[in-house]
Amino acid sequence: MPAIVPGHVSHTRRVPKRHRFRYRTYQWLVDIDALPDRGALASFQGRDHLGDPSLPLRDNVAAFVRAAGERLEPQDRVLMLANARSLGYVFNPLTVFWCLTPAAELRWAVLEVHNTYGGRHTYLARPGRSSLRKEFYVSPFFTVHGEYDVTLSLDHDRISVAIDLRQHQTRVFSAAFTGRPTPVRRTTMLAAALVPYQVATLIRLHGIWLWLRRLPVVREGLR
Repeated sequence: MPAIVPGHVSHTRRVPKRHRFRYRTYQWLVDIDALPDRGALASFQGRDHLGDPSLPLRDNVAAFVRAAGERLEPQDRVLMLANARSLGYVFNPLTVFWCLTPAAELRWAVLEVHNTYGGRHTYLARPGRSSLRKEFYVSPFFTVHGEYDVTLSLDHDRISVAIDLRQHQTRVFSAAFTGRPTPVRRTTMLAAALVPYQVATLIRLHGIWLWLRRLPVVREGLR
């Protein structure tokens, strides 16, 4: 730690119109007790994540999981998979906090979701496969209901996050990230610095494309 994780993100929308894309990306994997600071190209700040921005990130993670009925033990290690703030900007559609026991076993994971309207919501996931009730407005083309099926995997040589959205017992949307942790090098750090801009741009371009295809917009989350 820290590491940069080159990988691929894929999204598949199944109804009412099919739409799929896949692109290469780079994320950081960092220990929240030793957050790296690479100046303008990469920094991690409390205001970009859950909880009180004036407190250490570990304290905020611990407070969230305690409210959800779990504990962060003093000897546990918490790794964060996220984009860094780059050139004053950051956008993380999904940040994953992985809690590892001293034996490197996954105790739980926290999924922090951001939308493009400035909102955020946090879920607690168990090891392996979890089912979580959808509680947050993310896409303007989906209502705030249904369940997420979440599958997480964190190994030395592979990281994967897979999320399926089910509505009315039908799988309507899938998103996945798969990558391999690598040492931080200048080339990969420069590539990772562009990712927040890439992600924000692609989200809007795909949204415009779906709107042009007359996909109905759901505004319930903006009330």
